[in-house]
Amino acid sequence: MKITAIKQQVKRQGRYSVFVEGKYAFSLSDTALLDSKLYNGQELTEARIGELKQTSIDDKVYNTALAYAVLRPRSFWEMEQYLRRKKCSPSLSKTILNKLSNIALLNDETFARSWVANRRLLKPVSRRRLLQELHAKRVPETIARQVLDEDETDEQAVLAELITRKRKQTQYQDDQKLMQYLAGQGFGYGDIKTALSDS
Repeated sequence: MKITAIKQQVKRQGRYSVFVEGKYAFSLSDTALLDSKLYNGQELTEARIGELKQTSIDDKVYNTALAYAVLRPRSFWEMEQYLRRKKCSPSLSKTILNKLSNIALLNDETFARSWVANRRLLKPVSRRRLLQELHAKRVPETIARQVLDEDETDEQAVLAELITRKRKQTQYQDDQKLMQYLAGQGFGYGDIKTALSDS
């Protein structure tokens, strides 16, 4: 069976449709197409076409994982869960995770640094709360603690800023309610007492 055409897709840039004996057979990304060394007029066996169809399926999964990784940094566990939701086979999942790690799109330390930096920018948050969030993303304990140890944010200043913000809301005029809220945000009781007496 002969490849009769290889055409770039109009709607999906960087993806090519491969036609065998005048009929659409499968599609590949530009990278997968180069790797497969296909060309117009090439003869293919049924078995080879079957392999290439599977490559096409795997290639699509890889490209969706790539797009997911580019949106924002992901933890290794988040990407594993994403691939599981896509019903990715364990072997393909391992291959994709390795590929993304090799091109520096999947790295728990990079993810943890980005997570902490973004959370610090968005709102006052305690170190303990950040640690809980990193644990929820299954970042290894050693990496989470190392990143937080390097974070030079003044916890007392963060707490003072949060108290100032919350004091503007009627529901937090009462010290007990405010203390409960702050404790829920991961701040220690002693630190809360000190910060409240200074405010």
